[in-house]
Amino acid sequence: MIKQQWIIPATQGLGFKLMKGQVVRVTDVEGEQVADFVAYRANNPSERLDPGVTMDALGTMSVKPGDIIYSNQYRPLLTLVSDTVGRHDWINPACRPEMYELLYHKHRHASCYDNLNQALAEFVIPSPDQHYPFNLFMNTVIHPSGQISIERPLSKAGDYVELRAEMDLVVAVSACPCEESACNGYNCTPIAVEVM
Repeated sequence: MIKQQWIIPATQGLGFKLMKGQVVRVTDVEGEQVADFVAYRANNPSERLDPGVTMDALGTMSVKPGDIIYSNQYRPLLTLVSDTVGRHDWINPACRPEMYELLYHKHRHASCYDNLNQALAEFVIPSPDQHYPFNLFMNTVIHPSGQISIERPLSKAGDYVELRAEMDLVVAVSACPCEESACNGYNCTPIAVEVM
């Protein structure tokens, strides 16, 4: 049963509370759209979703249904319940204005860093020096040479990920505003969020 639902417009963000035991479904509405996902412990925002710890604890860069996503304190934060895509990214930080300046020579560009900060501000969570999200639907390829490339997402319209909270959380999601690369298939589109 859906308790809350939102559509995040292309290039924007959303913040919300997710109570222990609740499940959040993040859906790629039109396909090939990345959603940066961060989560903080509701009563102690110094504890947060940590991609590095998660990869360390799981021993893999991929997650599958049933896998736990860990906090920076090596505690279960979320469990991956369902995933219709199976390809996401753990290694890239949130895009930020300085990245667009360096890589694309764009100034004052919308960014996941700013979107996430704005979404979390409502919950009095201070802006970190950088966000390291679970980048849903992002297709990062690590080549045998060690080079990294961002390819078009594998997600199609209606594909989704479901995550169950293992503690009370504040969550923020950004519909990534990068249209300069294959990251979002060169076209930014909405993301749907449902809490069940």
